[in-house]
Amino acid sequence: MATDQPVRRPVRIANCSGFYGDRIDAARLMVDGGPIDVLTGDYLAELTMLILWKARRRDPGAGYARTFLAQLEQVLGTCLDRGIRIVVNAGGLNPAGLAEQVTKVAAGLGLSPRVAHVTGDDLTDRIGPLRAAGESFAHLDTGRPFAELAASGVEPVTANAYLGGWGIAAALAAGADVVVTPRVTDASLVVGPAAWWHGWARTDWDRLAGAVAAGHVIECGPQACGGNYAFLSEVTDRRYPGFPIAEVAADGSSVITKHADTGGLVSVGTVTAQLLYEIAEPAYPNPDVVAHFDTVSLTQAGPHRVRISGTRGSPPPGTLKVAMNYLGGYRNTMTLVLTGLDIEAKAAWARRELFDLLGGENAFDAVDVRLLRFDHPDADDNALATAHLRITVKDPDPKRVGRAFSDATMALALGGYAGFHTTTPPTAESAYGVYWPTLVGRDAVEHRVVLDDGRGIAIPHSPMAPATAAPPARTLPVTPSPSAPPSPSAPLFPSAPGGTVRIPLGLLVGARSGDKGGNANVGVWARDAATYAWLAAELTAQRFAELVPEARGLQVRRYELANLRAVNFVVVGLLGEGVASATRPDPQAKGLAEYVRSRHVEVPAELVDPIHVPSRTRDGALFVKRSSRWESGG
Repeated sequence: MATDQPVRRPVRIANCSGFYGDRIDAARLMVDGGPIDVLTGDYLAELTMLILWKARRRDPGAGYARTFLAQLEQVLGTCLDRGIRIVVNAGGLNPAGLAEQVTKVAAGLGLSPRVAHVTGDDLTDRIGPLRAAGESFAHLDTGRPFAELAASGVEPVTANAYLGGWGIAAALAAGADVVVTPRVTDASLVVGPAAWWHGWARTDWDRLAGAVAAGHVIECGPQACGGNYAFLSEVTDRRYPGFPIAEVAADGSSVITKHADTGGLVSVGTVTAQLLYEIAEPAYPNPDVVAHFDTVSLTQAGPHRVRISGTRGSPPPGTLKVAMNYLGGYRNTMTLVLTGLDIEAKAAWARRELFDLLGGENAFDAVDVRLLRFDHPDADDNALATAHLRITVKDPDPKRVGRAFSDATMALALGGYAGFHTTTPPTAESAYGVYWPTLVGRDAVEHRVVLDDGRGIAIPHSPMAPATAAPPARTLPVTPSPSAPPSPSAPLFPSAPGGTVRIPLGLLVGARSGDKGGNANVGVWARDAATYAWLAAELTAQRFAELVPEARGLQVRRYELANLRAVNFVVVGLLGEGVASATRPDPQAKGLAEYVRSRHVEVPAELVDPIHVPSRTRDGALFVKRSSRWESGG
């Protein structure tokens, strides 16, 4: 940052969207709820890019998040009056098209904002030439070369490099009131405005890293403010949570907060949970900087105010991540309901009957059959005596998995097990996509800003890490396998002199999970040092795989973040080939963390303080008193 530039007050950057389909009124609530300088919205995920491609295939003028226009109409006039800049990644696959629509919406309101858009991420039509120039586009997790796909005739329908925040900063510096971006990293929506506001330099690594941390926290909207939070009893205001605000200071530190008189909670716990959400190793690479999340410090700075400080940054690698999607074929799912006695025998008979009618399971490219046991013996209600047999088929031939499949399930109605019925009528097939994460040399990407007068600004890449620095992002980290011992850095917990008690893990620790392409991450954190010492020593990759049977046989990567009293796990391949292709009932692994917390484990009795032995209430709920709070578990 230039030394002769006066230090400005922190910039208040608000979020009004965590996904495509989030609350339409969130933008208005953030603009009307209190002072902000920049309004941001995150609309894109790997699955969203495929959804937008399907929309653009039907209408070449589509390909962007249409809901943003409805939000914009509610707030544009107020934002222009108050000098609030708007920065969104709603441009998706067609940022120029959305920028044009923004201008039309503004004209209909009698307004004339300056609208800029960012380009350069879309590599879909350049894959062939880039491969010829030496880009391998190997799969980030499996190492499988893209050439194998190309040889079978597969072509990506989307391929978008993740851009950084300097294009946004340039657009704001040029006077843009609204900045529309395509596929930038989620954190770039905060990095760009913060760098513009404070006049940061490209090599202000720690400042930039601090903005990445703040951006990562607020990108998912109310998840930073008590939404999806493990310790429900801490969220005493059960109104819908407010959307988050990051007050980013000139030194890169920030305060995460929300508007007054909104629901939810902003605490060290809620911010910790979001920092752990959908990450892998603590060195979190972005196009502008590598933010080291194992250096972040969190402190409660007041009610609903959490300070993020101390984040260290280092130069980015010479590659950019690319999110590719290609069409994998067609799929269909039917769910059969089984009731009462002989559940497993009924399921086995139904599976055999159905596939006998369809020519065998080998007639399909892929078959996934899951028996989901919700049934209780001697249930007080009919619904509580049921289980589900969920059958999914995939194939390149849409007719094979369409009504031919779902109609066949109905043949079991009179000739199958007793009590047969399904959760839905027969359904048609649907196309599914496969996610392919990869890398591209950043010099192959031309990051540009297009201003409202048609002028373009070329955005150079930042200085990158030298070859002798830490391993580049292309190199996967060496991490413990499920059979490996705990990391040598794990603090050792002494033997428990007071004995142990068996309780649900979640009575001691919080957790948050999510998807990273075909992988799932589960970040687990403790609220005090003693519990973290036990957690870091006890919850090895092997122990995690024991608690999560689905993870057995898969690579489990384990990372410690002692500064957050946390351990992060990445289960490689748990979600198959990505959300759009996954047959798992929870394809984005959103509930995986709560499943882990529900598992019963032996813990030192002294951690269950001051009561050493859990007690049960009249209805059977388990309670443990801890830190003057009562917390309920299953």
